[in-house]
Amino acid sequence: MKVLLAKSAGFCYGVRRAVELAERTAEETGGCWMLGDLIHNAHVVEDLARRGVRKAAAPDMVPEGETVLIRSHGESQEVLDALAGRGVRLVDATCPNVCRIHTLAMEAEAQGRQFILIGDPHHPETRAAASRCRHPLVLEGAKEVDQWWEQSSKNRGIPVTLAAQTTCIRELFETSCKIIKKECTNVKIFDTICNATQTRQTEAATIAAQADVMVVVGDRKSANTKHLTEICQKSCPRVYQVENAEQLSPDWFNDCSVAGLTAGASTPACIIKEVYATMSEEIRAVEGKEESFEELLNQSFKTLNTGEKVTGIVTAITPTEVQVDVGAKQAAYIKFNELSDDPNARPEDIVKVGDEIETYIVRVNDVEGYAELSKKRLDAVKVWENIEQAVEEKIVLEGTVTEENKGGIVVSVKGVRVFVPASQSGQPRGADLSAMKGQKVQLRITEVNRARRRVVGSIRSVTDEARRAAQEEIWANIEEGKRYTGTVKSMTSYGVFVDIGGVDGMVHISELSWSRIKTPSEVCKVGDTMEVYVISFDTEKRKISLGVKDHNVDPWQVFMDKYTVGDVASVRVVKLMTFGAFAEVVPGVDGLIHISQIADRRIEKPEDVLSEGQIVDAKITAVDEERKKISLSIRALLAPAPEYDDVDDEPID
Repeated sequence: MKVLLAKSAGFCYGVRRAVELAERTAEETGGCWMLGDLIHNAHVVEDLARRGVRKAAAPDMVPEGETVLIRSHGESQEVLDALAGRGVRLVDATCPNVCRIHTLAMEAEAQGRQFILIGDPHHPETRAAASRCRHPLVLEGAKEVDQWWEQSSKNRGIPVTLAAQTTCIRELFETSCKIIKKECTNVKIFDTICNATQTRQTEAATIAAQADVMVVVGDRKSANTKHLTEICQKSCPRVYQVENAEQLSPDWFNDCSVAGLTAGASTPACIIKEVYATMSEEIRAVEGKEESFEELLNQSFKTLNTGEKVTGIVTAITPTEVQVDVGAKQAAYIKFNELSDDPNARPEDIVKVGDEIETYIVRVNDVEGYAELSKKRLDAVKVWENIEQAVEEKIVLEGTVTEENKGGIVVSVKGVRVFVPASQSGQPRGADLSAMKGQKVQLRITEVNRARRRVVGSIRSVTDEARRAAQEEIWANIEEGKRYTGTVKSMTSYGVFVDIGGVDGMVHISELSWSRIKTPSEVCKVGDTMEVYVISFDTEKRKISLGVKDHNVDPWQVFMDKYTVGDVASVRVVKLMTFGAFAEVVPGVDGLIHISQIADRRIEKPEDVLSEGQIVDAKITAVDEERKKISLSIRALLAPAPEYDDVDDEPID
């Protein structure tokens, strides 16, 4: 019989960080507190208690001024607020991957989105994450997701942010994603399953498929251990979950040729070693030899070679370097100048502790036990690979215009200079291309010569394709009365042309405003954003007639609601005639000021007193509701002129 030991069994980065932080804090303070179990492993919790880490069930059990460890699963916002109110010192051992879920929950809350977390509703990790928003949903899997959709048709219209408990079984999360993608029209999905969890689950499934008996080591409270057991049960006929070696039974290994062993993320190496040693008794009996746990661990270490790619986990960011765990005997690090091409970039903006990072091995020093890595060099290689792939697959890339060059512009795409000829810039012939400097643009790569480091691209092909797609979308869904937000593209004496998303429609001057205007420039200019609706359209001739005026509003009714005979209105003179002047009382409704009512004296023509566009006060003297006509008078508001005696030219009393 042989025992297959999972290479990834045991502490994950988040658990190891929490335990080391607890041990260090207890030593520095001479004793501290933890709320609940720091991790889900009784053996570790007991060991921490011996080191002076006391356990409290609630915040009010912690004396004021003490130091409190926040467990790796995180704590609810309510608990953190309660601790802050007691004036205690907090040491946050929350796993960085769990912290990311907290951030997603808070962002969803701020954006008015429904936050859904796939996981165990009773687990402390999910309860802590759910506390970051007011109306969270914690669903265990696809069945619960289905039930939630069926409860109300309103659920389909709300925006959703979806995440997963870090130890969630991937199959459950992916099945839930498919349902939500199908039902929800506005969903953001974040795969927050821990990389270490996924690796451990995949490896456990692989070993279980080869084993006659599978042993999973971990605390009964541990969610990831429980999930490992469930995964193994799908491939192996006999699966046993134990907390330590004492729970193993010799009868489990009868008629067994291959036994598998894995462990949850909160299981310490000493317990795994003890379980492995006990299981190995069967191997010694059959083969008379033993392979030590240390040897198996050494076999699991990666061999690092200069020039190869390697993936690791960021464990620390110091003032001079980023430290990375690459699963090797050597300590690995990245100098800041090997992290990014951008000299102004800050390391903490590029990577965070707990991030998985792919790097290039620059140098390995086995004597001193370290390896130098470079993210910058690997990124450069990847960019060229991506550029070449983009040509073959016609992928759209994004870059920033850095300069105007002879005959075109230069676009920086992830550090690679891409020349875009003027004819492919998407700008009109003769346009000032320097105005594009600093703009972010999308383009396709049309030519690559890696040896000469020459890359040619086209912005026009992307914009033309997007415009054609937008046009087809418009014509496929256009209907009378449909509203659009458009941009004024050009103006004529009889109206304006408005771009409503790749298609131009015309707004006649009569549809621009209820007020009487002579030219469109009185109410808009090129480049203005305009809310329009479709009056009519001809798909064959590709013509669209648009309107701006709201015909649901009756200007005459607006006038009748606002004014009555005898009222004084501030009116705008819109047209001068020989017999008087027309003046706008409210937009869309004009009244006539007869020439005899313009002044308190006889005048030859209205323009002797008035001019178009002038604002004057006038009294409403008559309203013909049936014919919708209004009579106005300026004279009625003027003081009457005194009468004179024809004989002595003295005023008559």
